[in-house]
Amino acid sequence: MSDNRPIGVFDSGIGGLTVVKSLRHFLPGEDIIYLGDTARLPYGTKSPEVIKGFALQDGNFLISRGVKLIVVACHTVSSVALEDLKKDFPVPVIGVTEPGAKASVQVSKNKKIGVIGTIATIRSGKYEEFILRNNSEVEIIARATPLLVPLVEEGWIVHEITKEILRIYLNPLREDNIDTLLLGCTHYPVLKKVIQEVIGEEVNLVDPGRETAQEVKKLLQSQSSLSNREVGRLKIYLTDLSPNFEEIAKRFLGLPIEHVIRATLSQLNI
Repeated sequence: MSDNRPIGVFDSGIGGLTVVKSLRHFLPGEDIIYLGDTARLPYGTKSPEVIKGFALQDGNFLISRGVKLIVVACHTVSSVALEDLKKDFPVPVIGVTEPGAKASVQVSKNKKIGVIGTIATIRSGKYEEFILRNNSEVEIIARATPLLVPLVEEGWIVHEITKEILRIYLNPLREDNIDTLLLGCTHYPVLKKVIQEVIGEEVNLVDPGRETAQEVKKLLQSQSSLSNREVGRLKIYLTDLSPNFEEIAKRFLGLPIEHVIRATLSQLNI
């Protein structure tokens, strides 16, 4: 059995392409449709009600294009609206929060885990909830790190300013002796090398996007729903095309992007 329908992925912007990168690594034969709601980003500073409304529209857009599964690449939506999406959509929905939390517990030795993310992600407490569900004895130190997103989009990956901001954000976590740091935003894997440099080589970095891609593969295998293609195609929809979106997207995906289509906001009001 096989299922050649595409996998749907959405995020508030193009940071979710880091999740797409992992999906293409673990599932190279799958077609992927990606929606980045770049006209309404960031989601991380908005109210839970607004976030849920946007997420429902994003998911319905992908459903209308015949996807077999939806990956919520947005950490904010995964933290705030995932259960609503699972109830409302007729296909499986996988967020990035739970796979990342599970992996953090598995790799931590001293049971001290740091979590960094957007304001909304940290405020929601979902990472703490999922981590404690896997191990109630874990100590969690969570911190909002909102300045990292614009630094990544500006391309200041190894800039000294970026390192200094990371030191300010991460030094309190170092002082709390964490041995594992969960990167709770799709932008943060782009900074993985410099984060490792600042936090120290002894600290394990967990990329929830990578863990989510492996969860998707397990689910499709269990349902006999893998594609029988050797090489899958990627189609990208964005609700706004900024002048430098191709450069930024390449930074997240690791290769030049193709098949980018403008999706108007009216198309999301399905």
